[in-house]
Amino acid sequence: MTQADDALAKKRFLAITIMRLMGVAFVAIGFILISGGFSLAGQPTDRWIGVAIVLVGVFDFAVMPLLLARRWRSPKNP
Repeated sequence: MTQADDALAKKRFLAITIMRLMGVAFVAIGFILISGGFSLAGQPTDRWIGVAIVLVGVFDFAVMPLLLARRWRSPKNP
């Protein structure tokens, strides 16, 4: 690997890691909204907003890193 390849791999690893951290943050914020820790629009609207944020967070944590890794996979040489 060249230095350019190493730099690109580090940037991609960082992007995947940040995606997972954002997913965890969304899940935590969603659970806080669901439990009534703070109010945006009042209950029960906050619960539905919290559920939506949790679902987005789970998608960001579980699915997006896989999609990014698949997109960035190195081509196989025969």
